[in-house]
Amino acid sequence: MTELSTSACHHSPLVSVIMNCYNGQKYLREAIDSVLAQTYENFEIIFWDNQSTDESASIFKSYSDSRLKYFYAPTHTFLYEARNYAVKKAEGEFFAFLDVDDTWAPRKLEQQIPLFTADSEVGFVCSNYWIVQQETGVKKIFRKKKLPRGRVLNDLLLDYPVGLLTLVLRRTAFESLKRGCDPRFHVIGDMDLTVRLAMSWKMDSVQEPLAFYRLHGNNEGQKQKERQVNEFKVFVDELQKNPDVASLSGYQKISQELIYMQGRLYLLRDEKEKIRICLNQLKWGRYKIKLWILFVFKFWRLGR
Repeated sequence: MTELSTSACHHSPLVSVIMNCYNGQKYLREAIDSVLAQTYENFEIIFWDNQSTDESASIFKSYSDSRLKYFYAPTHTFLYEARNYAVKKAEGEFFAFLDVDDTWAPRKLEQQIPLFTADSEVGFVCSNYWIVQQETGVKKIFRKKKLPRGRVLNDLLLDYPVGLLTLVLRRTAFESLKRGCDPRFHVIGDMDLTVRLAMSWKMDSVQEPLAFYRLHGNNEGQKQKERQVNEFKVFVDELQKNPDVASLSGYQKISQELIYMQGRLYLLRDEKEKIRICLNQLKWGRYKIKLWILFVFKFWRLGR
């Protein structure tokens, strides 16, 4: 860093970039380089290696920048337990998250950090982002509607808009939670984290896409459909315990979404009776219609 940029860092809060890795060598260098290219320079990268067996460690250690800090997990854990371990090593006033197959736009942190200064009740900030098809290079914007701001709990439940790769949060907001990231989760921990933050803190947002989510068929959510459904059930059951949340229209929506997701899973297993139970539990609306169409297409069309 130049003398001028070093001086500027003294007036800018430290951001800890949490980078969890398990055998992520393929795209890792691109992810690291996108952080090093940030116009906001007062950051550290907390790299938590979840016992990778590929070249991830050697790639990370090939950088000489003192802001890059490597930690090797003593045991292999679920992803969101690993995120908690990484956060414990962080020294920043703010936490940001970037997985090894995604990248940031250069001005991401520069555009997000000032939103915390503007309102002390803002606990977390997100932005729009690009979804990039790895095979074709085609990209599309994640969200065409405006991202919500302020007290957004019901908004998050009705139409979840937060990409973890865009999320920045206050350390004090994270530490105010009874648990940070829920260690039971491997796939949906980001939604659980932001929803719990939204119960007490405001969210702010940048409408511009500031990150790039790489869709390559090996993403955790795509690989583990059954785990995703099981984790979503735990998430919905936890929310139900809070009467203030359970009374929201957003909670009613995600409880219906859970039944639909379970029905889709039963379709994959050809469990007709369980699908019928899901159809009976669903209220009249888009989830019931969609599951009914899938059910008819799979079984009646095939004469089963």
